[in-house]
Amino acid sequence: MEIRDLARFFSNASSTCLLRVLALTAALAATGCSQPTTLQSVKDEGVLHVITRVAPSIYYEGRDAATGYDYELARRFADELGVELRVRVAEDNSEVLSVLAKDYAHIGLAGLTQRPDFEGKFRVVPIGVQAQSVVVYHRDYPSPSSLSDLNGETLHLLADSNHEHVIASRPEGAAIKRQVHSGLDAAGLLARVETGEIAYAAVSSNELDLNHVYFPMVKEGFALDEPRELIWLFPAAQDDSLANAAAEFLSQARDNGSMAQLAERFYGHLDRLNYVGARTFMHHVENRLPKYKSLFKGYASEVELDWRLLAAIGYQESHWRPNAVSPTGVRGLMMLTRNTASYIGINNRLDPEESIEGGARYFRMVHAKIPERIPEPDRTWFALASYNVGFGHLEDARRLTQSGGKDPDRWMDVKEFLPLLAQKEWYTKTRFGYARGHEPVVYVQNIRRYYDVLTRITEPDQPATAPNPELVSLHKGAEPAADNDPANDLGQDLRAALPSELHLIPPTL
Repeated sequence: MEIRDLARFFSNASSTCLLRVLALTAALAATGCSQPTTLQSVKDEGVLHVITRVAPSIYYEGRDAATGYDYELARRFADELGVELRVRVAEDNSEVLSVLAKDYAHIGLAGLTQRPDFEGKFRVVPIGVQAQSVVVYHRDYPSPSSLSDLNGETLHLLADSNHEHVIASRPEGAAIKRQVHSGLDAAGLLARVETGEIAYAAVSSNELDLNHVYFPMVKEGFALDEPRELIWLFPAAQDDSLANAAAEFLSQARDNGSMAQLAERFYGHLDRLNYVGARTFMHHVENRLPKYKSLFKGYASEVELDWRLLAAIGYQESHWRPNAVSPTGVRGLMMLTRNTASYIGINNRLDPEESIEGGARYFRMVHAKIPERIPEPDRTWFALASYNVGFGHLEDARRLTQSGGKDPDRWMDVKEFLPLLAQKEWYTKTRFGYARGHEPVVYVQNIRRYYDVLTRITEPDQPATAPNPELVSLHKGAEPAADNDPANDLGQDLRAALPSELHLIPPTL
């Protein structure tokens, strides 16, 4: 895959297209053959050109590789054709549509549904995920149940989204005052609702699903339309051969179940994002941790690390499953990337001992990169965030923190700025670009809580590392466990305190 600067792409586009036309003309003159189809041209060039925007529902650079539902489908389609997938990133949907209208890309991934204004401009192929336009609001404002409830209010929208067309098609839509934000993405719009800067906004339901957990003050009001399938867009200037091939590929993916598996990977975990069962964690402490406890202790000791912190990292990464594998190929109990394992000399990531050894060594290396002037425990929290999102993105967040007038050496300040890396208006100002900045914040919080529990279990007289008033007894307010409930097998020493919310389960679990 190759990602190039879009401006450079446009500057070279005219000369590139001219060279292709001249080459094609010469070939036709020499052979007397008819012009090849779009599909054949893609195969002849060996490249499938895709234009997209950054969004967790479409495309983004993950921990070890590019990912996203649309991207993964496009990558598999390119593999099916036997060609390279070459992705170029646009600023927003307006730019995606402009590039396609000029026939400068083969496919556009924009997270849109079919619209009347696409007629005659683009060919469309549905991709198996449905979405609808929904109105969201800040919970301190009146709850709307229809467009009529928004009379006198301003409804905020993203540029070239589906929502404006949906509203315009409704009789009561003409009376609704609308403001379009061309410089924002869904996360940026939801962030403004979260703070109360704006009261009402319209977003796509799938993008709300992927972001909602991070914005507790945002509530869903009502849907503007019925769910419809998201689509890929193909320039009308192309013939229909490539679009037909894509439709056939997606039909096969739908029939063989691979599309459903992909949808489960990106969307199926959303109903489990907010809560981790306390009993599940304690059951794993009882049944899984003993298998690896001596390994955690041994390798943590080698790098002068508290073994319970190393174990907490392992639980957050894989739930102590030695055969865990992520969508991007990160694997093993400590979920090491291939590059990381190679760098630290680990041969078999699925071997639990090698994985724990590698995780311990790698975390110590990550920890050593955090400036020594930062005192503990903040230095460890920064190291955990770096272990999750990468040192470069952490440094971007620290720079944003400093420019925002807060302390870049204090975790409680930096964790406020990390989520901004998921918003276009902010990540475009950074060196390393987009990151799912909410995830390292939740990642650190989860590990701190797991660590607290493990500390209380192993040293009952020791206070938690970060006392939390939300900590409650495991069984407080709970129904008595059934006779066959695993929790009944837990000894009293394992009935430790856990918070009522433990936030994100890693999506790959």
